[in-house]
Amino acid sequence: MAAKEGQVCQIFSFKDIKATPDPLYELPGQCLTPSPAPIVIDNGSFQTRAGWATSAAELHTPRLLFRSVAARSRGAARSETQIGNDIPNLEPLRWLLKSQFDRNVVVNFEIQELMFDYVFTHLGVTSEGCVDHSIVVTEAPCNPLHCRQMMSELLFECYRVPHVSYGVDGLYSFYHNNNQRNLQLPQTGIVLSSGYHCSHILPVINGRFDAVNCKRVNVAGSQAATYLQRLLQLKYPGHLAAITLSRMEELLHDHSYSAVDYHGELEKWRCPEFYEREVHRMQLPFSGKVPGGCVSVEERQERRTQQLRRLQEINSRRREEKLQQDQERLDRLMAVQELLEDGLLDQFHKSLVELNMDSAEELQSYINKLQIAVDQSRQKLLQSDGGEGKAEVSELDHPIDEGDGVALMDADFPEEMLSEKCFTQPAFNMAEYHQLFVGTERLRCPEILFQPSLIGEDQMGLMETLQYVLARYTPEQQEALVSNVFLTGGNMQYPGMKERVERELLAMRPFQSHFKVTMATQPALDAWFGARDWALEHPAAGEAEGWISRQDYEEKGGEYLSEHCSSNAFVPLKVAKPAPARPAEPSATSQTSAGAPADIAMVTSASAYVSTNATMVTT
Repeated sequence: MAAKEGQVCQIFSFKDIKATPDPLYELPGQCLTPSPAPIVIDNGSFQTRAGWATSAAELHTPRLLFRSVAARSRGAARSETQIGNDIPNLEPLRWLLKSQFDRNVVVNFEIQELMFDYVFTHLGVTSEGCVDHSIVVTEAPCNPLHCRQMMSELLFECYRVPHVSYGVDGLYSFYHNNNQRNLQLPQTGIVLSSGYHCSHILPVINGRFDAVNCKRVNVAGSQAATYLQRLLQLKYPGHLAAITLSRMEELLHDHSYSAVDYHGELEKWRCPEFYEREVHRMQLPFSGKVPGGCVSVEERQERRTQQLRRLQEINSRRREEKLQQDQERLDRLMAVQELLEDGLLDQFHKSLVELNMDSAEELQSYINKLQIAVDQSRQKLLQSDGGEGKAEVSELDHPIDEGDGVALMDADFPEEMLSEKCFTQPAFNMAEYHQLFVGTERLRCPEILFQPSLIGEDQMGLMETLQYVLARYTPEQQEALVSNVFLTGGNMQYPGMKERVERELLAMRPFQSHFKVTMATQPALDAWFGARDWALEHPAAGEAEGWISRQDYEEKGGEYLSEHCSSNAFVPLKVAKPAPARPAEPSATSQTSAGAPADIAMVTSASAYVSTNATMVTT
């Protein structure tokens, strides 16, 4: 996609990339010896990335990258499900697409099982009944225990894997980039991660994820794509079908940017020169066959002559029909007048009432007018039949108004109004009609990350949430956190995002305080690279940190998590035991001393934890 040379305006075309099916790889030999290599799966809500955790140069990148969607018709067999890159074009099947995610949490484990089948099959895992490789898989920050339990049950019970490790994608990316920069361990910083469904603020204190103070913002890439689609569909109602969600995602990835000063940038777009220079014209596909676009002058003149001839025929036919109607109307009025001449007054007055007339004079006036109209129509028909071939087009007459009793024929249009000027068509640029002018939308859609109110979301923006999180720490901890602000995630790849975060931090932090903002080397892929690096540095053997063995799963339950530097914090589920039911105490009656009246003493007990001997005596 490149702009056309020699033009001030920038014209682009949509790539409309069609996915190609992933090949079925053979299991590499270095992934089996000396021990089975772990499989690293970055289970993202937008895209799934899978590969091997091995030091081999040819396997240092993910082997599989595909959309986390599955398409299966209702009632279709499991084998007929299309997954990821098996779907060449998502738009025709958009209504059939299903995902294993609800926002960023896995809830549909039937689809998740299909994803794992797709990954293991295409990576070349052919072992019968089990997968002999350890699995490193990403999960959402503060993943619910039930979701982790279902994931562990799926991996251990269905695939019988030997070990599983869970980690947070943003923390894996943080871990990978800190190792590349050779930062001293343990590391402290704050991660701003924005993906497809959600954005997260993840504080890391001394190399451990502080799950208590992390926050989630429910605005990310999918909301930006939907907002851009809504803006352009309102702007171009004639191209609703062409403004698809896939194309909007392409616009976000390739043409949008984050404004450092949002309101100042909008003011720049008011300038016509700035608009013409910066607007991106997206060319939609169209057919170049334009009627009359490639015809000669003689052909256009012939078409105009044919149009005039057709108009003359239509006008002549309407005149004949009009003359016939007027003649019938005139004959009817003449018959009523003959009743008066014959002396049939009762029938004459009855006919006048039917014609909505009051007197014989009014009837005579209508007859005279109608006679004149009939004569004029006959003269015009005679002129058109034996005329000299003049182009004569009359105005289409109105139908008879029965309330007036007669319809008068209006004068025809003069011949000058049918000159060639009336049929001259303006020059029509078909290519420009099929262009989408993407102007301020380029910065308005990424701005929802900082101002969710633009799309009607009643929540804080990313930087406002960051300020709230920082306020929960001591000043010394705040200094340590802002000294390593790390940006990662596919929705952080907009140009100008790092500068925008630096500007917001400058306004947020105290005067002359220091901070440092770092962007991930590959915001969309560094999570997979970080998980691979962690798996290589922490092999699964025995009671290794971060790995859950099958024995751990059976003894400690599916929700168990072995913590490590890039994982969630494990909070075991505390099941409150029901308090044993205390038997009801029988009511006691006590007698007072002899000679006194008998009083009834009712003994009431409080809760099971309070002992009381107080009695309430009633006389």
